[in-house]
Amino acid sequence: MTDYLSDIPVNPADPELLRQAMRLWATGVAVVTSKHDGMVHGMTASSFTSVSLIPPQVLVAINQSTRTHKLVKESRSFGVSVLGADQQDISDRFAGRLPDDVDRLAGLDLFTLVSRVPLLKGGVAHFDCRVIATFTSGTHTIFIGSVLAAQGTPEEEPLLYYNRNYRKFAPQ
Repeated sequence: MTDYLSDIPVNPADPELLRQAMRLWATGVAVVTSKHDGMVHGMTASSFTSVSLIPPQVLVAINQSTRTHKLVKESRSFGVSVLGADQQDISDRFAGRLPDDVDRLAGLDLFTLVSRVPLLKGGVAHFDCRVIATFTSGTHTIFIGSVLAAQGTPEEEPLLYYNRNYRKFAPQ
């Protein structure tokens, strides 16, 4: 049997080329939050997706150098708030435009579901998750979360991100 992969180079692509190409992947904007020993923190996450419906699972990939990573790893829980079209300021707040030691949740309307991880009011969807598996890959950890609770507001428009800019759905 012929190894059809033998003529494919094993060297990875230039990281800058990957960054440029990934900017063209239109996504919703999600904020991942966690809480442990009285500390809370959150960050925008570009890597968030569903994994399974039965059982309900999602994943987030978080840079290992962040405070949010530390809290998720220690607490084994996280929340995801998918932002609405009118929440661009919240996205900016959690996207690293504030120093990591600033309380990004201060002054925001929050609520909790099952795990008591803070979630951001407003937005289009919320997920409350318990970590069931982790995988290290490069600079990030992939956290698989069992979804303890989920809710959505389909009449809200999502905040979209494409090519380094926020977008909204075009009227139909």
